[in-house]
Amino acid sequence: MTKKLAFTVLVAGCLIIPGIAAAASEAECAEQWTQADTNHDGVIAGTEADRYLAYIRIRDQVTPPADGRITQDSFMQSCQGDTFIAKAAEPGAPLKGANSFSQSQARDRAIAAGLTQVTTMVKDPDGIWRGTAKKGDARVKVAVDFKGNVVIEQ
Repeated sequence: MTKKLAFTVLVAGCLIIPGIAAAASEAECAEQWTQADTNHDGVIAGTEADRYLAYIRIRDQVTPPADGRITQDSFMQSCQGDTFIAKAAEPGAPLKGANSFSQSQARDRAIAAGLTQVTTMVKDPDGIWRGTAKKGDARVKVAVDFKGNVVIEQ
């Protein structure tokens, strides 16, 4: 009976563990750094850093640098701690509900999702923050719900 129970636990663990995201490897983070440091000066700052600073504020795992500059060492540490992992929006998002995010927290989520030039966002009667932003060269409508789902609406 004990062997049967142990086998069942082992099988269940194997089914669950693949669904858990593994931490980013050093090589994956180095590749992300290369993409982030677009001017290759060894620091990401200004528009290079906006997305990553938003992630840092959202995840609240580390204090964002006061000068808005992210060194390669701090980027790698945050990356390997999964600070920069993007999360897909849940099916049916944006979801109605009581939203406790401030406007700046909603904007951070849109910026972390890769949007730029995010406008002032307004919370609608359903608790969804709405605004506009740019995705690449296109101006898009964006919604952020109470769970932090970011949805680009056409």
